[in-house]
Amino acid sequence: MLKIISKIDELQNEINRFRPFDPSLEQKLQERLRAEWTYNSNAIEGNSLTFGETIFFLREGLTSEGRPLKDYLEAKNHAEAIDGLHDIVIQRRELTEGLIKELHAVLLRGSEFTEALGDNGVVVHKPVSAGQYKIRPNHVLTLSGKIHHYAEPLHVKEAMEKLLLWYHQTKEMHPVENGALFHYRFVEIHPFDDGNGRLARLLMNLILMQSGYPPCIIQMARRRKYLEALEATDRSGETTSFVSFVAEELLSTQQTILEILTGQDSGLRAGEKSPLNREERERLLLNIISKEELSISQVQSRLPQVKRPTLKSDLQRLVRVGRLKRRGTGKGVVYLIS
Repeated sequence: MLKIISKIDELQNEINRFRPFDPSLEQKLQERLRAEWTYNSNAIEGNSLTFGETIFFLREGLTSEGRPLKDYLEAKNHAEAIDGLHDIVIQRRELTEGLIKELHAVLLRGSEFTEALGDNGVVVHKPVSAGQYKIRPNHVLTLSGKIHHYAEPLHVKEAMEKLLLWYHQTKEMHPVENGALFHYRFVEIHPFDDGNGRLARLLMNLILMQSGYPPCIIQMARRRKYLEALEATDRSGETTSFVSFVAEELLSTQQTILEILTGQDSGLRAGEKSPLNREERERLLLNIISKEELSISQVQSRLPQVKRPTLKSDLQRLVRVGRLKRRGTGKGVVYLIS
C-alpha cells in the first residue's frame, strides 16, 4: 500500500511541475476528464451511451437514434455535477449532509423512477426523490448471486451523521485512503433511492480534489474488479484491497493527465479501441454538416480526436453512397447534405 501511495505522490509532483497550466491545455484536460468520468461512472451503472456518444453529446448536444433519453439525461446531469464539484473546491466548502443532498439533486434532476429488484426478484419501478434520503428499503444482487441489504431508511440520517463525523476526524489519513474509505462506507449506507454509486465516486473524488489530487476515474473495463473489491470488503471487513484498487485507478488517471500535458496523448486509454466506430463517425458527420456546408478543416475542428485521413475517407464514402455532396476544387472543397 505504501509503495503505490508513494508512486501517486511522485506522479502528482510531476503533474504539479506543469502548473500553472496553459489555458487551452487546461480546457483540453478538463473536457477530457469530464467526458471520461461521465462515461465510465454512468456505464458502470448500466448507461448505454458509448464513450464517443458521450463526448459528442457533452460537446455538441448531439444525440443518437435508439438510445434512451434517460441515458442522455444522466450524462448531462453527471457532467453538471462535476462542474459543481469544481465550484465546491474553489469555494472551499465543507463536506456536509446538505452538500451531499445538493449533489444528489443535480445527479437525479428530471428522474422520477428507478428500476429495482422487487421482493420476488422481478424488476419494478420505484419513485425517486432527488436530493432526499430514501423512504423505502433498498438492496442489490451481488456478483455471487446473493441479496445484499443496505441501511434501513429509519437509520439513514444517523448513519450519515456518523459517516461525516468519522470523515472529519480522520483527515490525517492520506487523501487516497480517506476518499476510498468514505466511498465504501457511503455505499454501505446507500442513503438514496438511486444514484448512490455515482454519488459515492463523486464524493470520493471531491475528497481527492480538495487535497490537490485529480479525480480517480474508475474505468468501465474494470467494473467487475471494482465490484469484487467492494464485495471482498463486505465479507472480510478488510479494506486494503478496495483502497489498493482505488489507488491503481488514480494512478491510471494521473498517467493520462501526464500524457496530455506532455503532448503524448492519443485520446485513448491504454488498450482501448477508437472511441468512435465508422457508423458513429458518419452519423456525427451528417449531423454536423446538416447545419451548414463545411470544408474538411472545419469538420476536423468539430471532431478533433478523429484523424484527418479517417475523416477524409468517411466523407468520400458518404459522397459515394449519396448521403453528401462535394462542391468546389482544391482547398475550396466543401461538403453539404444531398
